[in-house]
Amino acid sequence: MDNIMDRIPILKMGQFLLVTIQVDMYDRLAMALQDDLTTKIVEHNSKGVLIDISSLEMVDSFIGRMLGSVASMSRMLDAVTVVVGMQPAVAITMVELGLSLSGVRTALNVEQGMSVLNGLVAHEVEGADYDSEE
Repeated sequence: MDNIMDRIPILKMGQFLLVTIQVDMYDRLAMALQDDLTTKIVEHNSKGVLIDISSLEMVDSFIGRMLGSVASMSRMLDAVTVVVGMQPAVAITMVELGLSLSGVRTALNVEQGMSVLNGLVAHEVEGADYDSEE
């Protein structure tokens, strides 16, 4: 049985979900986050996910791949992902590990990340093709 402390909180903010990782990630916690996040995206019909990793001081290859997987899963569920607060040491480690986080937008902080999400969602709505009548 999972303890509530074995989960990372996911907050709903309008059409977005906010995930703030404030503990060192380990494999089981990362897998639980993936499951919880995909469930919440569908449950709330969320258009974006903001993941704040400013408290992470180190990342291994599994956690780096997990962030990329979360972005891919989110994209398949019609939501964009923005990762914010990456520490310089984390960025260096990810590059050294060969992890590029394709499909993941980044921003320096939560405020800039929310701005990126709002811009991406607004652009998506403007570009939608509603000309189905012929």
